[in-house]
Amino acid sequence: MAKQFPHITGAHRDFIARQHIFFTASAAEGTRVNLSPKPANAFRVLGESAAAYIDQTGSGNETAAHLLADGRLTIMFCAFEGAPSILRLYGRGRVLHRGGDDYARMLSEAFGGEEPTGARQIVVLDVDLVQTSCGYGVPLFDYRDDRRNLDRWAAAKGEEGLEAYRREKNARSMDGLPTGLLSGETVPR
Repeated sequence: MAKQFPHITGAHRDFIARQHIFFTASAAEGTRVNLSPKPANAFRVLGESAAAYIDQTGSGNETAAHLLADGRLTIMFCAFEGAPSILRLYGRGRVLHRGGDDYARMLSEAFGGEEPTGARQIVVLDVDLVQTSCGYGVPLFDYRDDRRNLDRWAAAKGEEGLEAYRREKNARSMDGLPTGLLSGETVPR
């Protein structure tokens, strides 16, 4: 039932464009596996072998730590409406930190310069494998709307409050790995 592809096709792009949510999965040696839901409006296909998403400030920053330590990242979309299907993008990821030149360029080129409230970084995935599968076990759900809680929380914190929060809650993973948020950080080897 599963099919593998060396790159993102037009049909894959169409499927991704119809989804409302995606999930990221990452880990590094000796760490817990992280699995996070993300809003699909933050996701962009950059080409046949690349994709990116704007990552907003959250309670942790596990993906960034795992990418710094290991690099592996999987992104999964699954159809909760319409025909059943699952699409996974496998590859190596990297983080573009807010305030950097690469971040500004990607924000402009891929996201039309629109930065959501609380944006913390852009995660870029260099795709080396695309896999689709049936999705027969995925339940049907009706989409109603996006939640606005995170935007309201970030707006209430303000830029200075978000910076302080990130330093306190996002500089290290739950397993103690650096996330790269603080300049000059590297992963202990």
